Amino acid sequence: MPSTTAPAVRRPPAAERVYTHVKDAVLHRRYEGGTLLTEGDLAEAVGVSRTPVREALLRLEAEGLLKLYPKKGALVLAVSAQEIADVVETRLLVEKHAAGKAVPAAPALIARLEELIDDMRAQAAAGDLAAVSVSDRAFHAEIVRSAGNRILSGLYEQLRDRQLRMGEAVMHAHPDRIAKNIAEHTEILDALRSGDAEAAIRVVDRHVGWVGNLARGEAR
Repeated sequence: MPSTTAPAVRRPPAAERVYTHVKDAVLHRRYEGGTLLTEGDLAEAVGVSRTPVREALLRLEAEGLLKLYPKKGALVLAVSAQEIADVVETRLLVEKHAAGKAVPAAPALIARLEELIDDMRAQAAAGDLAAVSVSDRAFHAEIVRSAGNRILSGLYEQLRDRQLRMGEAVMHAHPDRIAKNIAEHTEILDALRSGDAEAAIRVVDRHVGWVGNLARGEAR
């Protein structure tokens, strides 16, 4: 009689588990900027030795999320005004181009954007800012993807982690902005639905540019 025992599920390597644990905590602000993480505490939290912790921290330092200090630990880097400005500049270049090319918008794109706006409303009502940030980024990523340029989509995807971290930080600092974000997403959707490329580009410029104004201390 054949065995009915399910095959054992292989766990990810220790360094990968530490990497995932720390990165998720940094991106979702469970480890705030300025927090000093020690190898011993992380090893205990994840249930591994210190060697894979060092490997994971080196990888996260290379991604610009941490700064390592020998014999002390790793400092979680805060989101800087320069980082926000650089990301916003890149986003505007990519997203304005993509918004223009998205017209005429395919029915599948319109349906997906409607779904994401509904998700944001429900998540905001539940006070789940991390989920709002993920849906917010997905809304913009769908428009970029619809442009059909894989190189641009890849460039945009490289901004994913920075956008998630920045988006959640901004929403915590400016909770009143969430409703405005949803309203501006609706404006972008309406412009795409009506086939008005110029209007879509204008709203994207205003919507994304607000974050740049924030970095310069000119938030409106």
